Amino acid sequence: MNLKASLRGVDFVQENGPGRWISSSDKENTHISFRSQLSFWRPHLRRLCLVVGTLVISCRSLTWSQTAPMSPNLPWHPWQENSIRDEAKQIASERVTVNASSTYSLAELIDLAESHNPETRAAWERARSLVDAFGVARSELYPTLVAVALSQTSRQQAFLNTSFFRQVVQSSDLAFDLNYTIFDFGGRSGRIDQAKARLLASDFDFNDVHRRVIYQTQTAYYLLLNAIGQEEAARANLANANAVQQAAESSLKNGLATLPDVLEARSAVAEAVYNVQAAIGTEDVDRGNLATALGTSPLQPVSVQSMDQISNPAEIEPSLDYAIDRAIQQRPDLLKEVAEIRSADARVKEAKSAYFPTLRMHAYPDFQSLYGMQQTQPWGHTASLDGQINFSLDWTVFDGGARKHALAQAEHDAQALRAQSMAMRDQIENSVWAAYSDLKTAFRQREAAKALLDAATQSYDAAFQSYHYGVRNLLDVTEAQKTLARARSKDILARTQVLTALADLSFQTADSIQSVSGSRQP
Repeated sequence: MNLKASLRGVDFVQENGPGRWISSSDKENTHISFRSQLSFWRPHLRRLCLVVGTLVISCRSLTWSQTAPMSPNLPWHPWQENSIRDEAKQIASERVTVNASSTYSLAELIDLAESHNPETRAAWERARSLVDAFGVARSELYPTLVAVALSQTSRQQAFLNTSFFRQVVQSSDLAFDLNYTIFDFGGRSGRIDQAKARLLASDFDFNDVHRRVIYQTQTAYYLLLNAIGQEEAARANLANANAVQQAAESSLKNGLATLPDVLEARSAVAEAVYNVQAAIGTEDVDRGNLATALGTSPLQPVSVQSMDQISNPAEIEPSLDYAIDRAIQQRPDLLKEVAEIRSADARVKEAKSAYFPTLRMHAYPDFQSLYGMQQTQPWGHTASLDGQINFSLDWTVFDGGARKHALAQAEHDAQALRAQSMAMRDQIENSVWAAYSDLKTAFRQREAAKALLDAATQSYDAAFQSYHYGVRNLLDVTEAQKTLARARSKDILARTQVLTALADLSFQTADSIQSVSGSRQP
């Protein structure tokens, strides 16, 4: 409760109980002072709130970055998704640009694929990484030397008799730590052999990536040629169907044909149009596959040589036995398995070295320089070479069977790799056999398709001419026209199958990578 009183024109107010009276002007000044302090602290409070809010948002952001999806039935969009999308755009922009006005041969396409396909780049970087790993393993043959430089200044009061004397000592040290393993009974050489074998395996893996990229490019190229040929055959079939339809409609006007004949001809035209559109769609897909093999975008058109500009062999040159022998000697995946066997044998060597002692040397030379001064005395200096050298012989006497099991594990791994290489050799022989048989079949099918195309062309020409003379009906002409369309399609397919089978045989025998000479980047 507040009470008011008046004394000599000044109003007093009682607040907070009896005995506490303040004047109205003091109260007003108190309010003014409080408002002044509030206006002074207001911007600081705003900054404090801003800092606290930023810390809260940062903490919540860190929490959200570690949060899993909230439920299994809805997609989850983390807050970092936009930055990841930007990085994905940057990756896509590194693709090679193909000249749309140039016509590329197969050799040029293969060169582009080997140079710009990301798989060859990744294999190359892995091989270079293992070169450095081999250097790390070889570094164990050399000693390690660490240099340490120290400097210290100390000041203290030394008590002598009944007085204190100030002392200042400045020390400087240059120390070296030399460690060297004198011998370890094959431990280091085993690790070096492992690194060397892994590097060799990565080299063969690099060649195998090129083998697969070349085969992927060849297959995509031949499939594109087949799609282009199928489109041309479909358009030729459409032209024949249009000719048959015009002849049927002309005969209908002259009273020499019936309406069902015309409808049948129109149906054949519609079917031919459908086949043309299907061929165009297949060609677009095959162009995208070729662009992917080249390491470029499917949106960039690639002009290639036509099938007529490619030499098509008439027969198989190497024998089957010769092809199998070449595959065994050249396949990089099999050579990689042999290199892995070497690495496994080196691990066995390293595991055996654990049964023997290891002799190490440790030298620690220390060059020391000291400067000192006592109160009332001049500076003094001394220098010395200190240090130590010691030898240690480590020999594990008992380890509970760890060395025994480690050696057995390494030996079993080596035997497993040998068995795996034998299985791979059998698979290679079977793959070469299958590719060789497919190539022989493709040659025979090409000859049969050529004979079928000649016969179907003559049959169609004869049926169409006989229809004009009125000795054949329209159903015979449309059937001959469809037979000719199928014969054209089979002829194109048979010619490209020979090329694809040749590429497959070259892929299985690894002949496709033998012509590459010299060292170059991917």
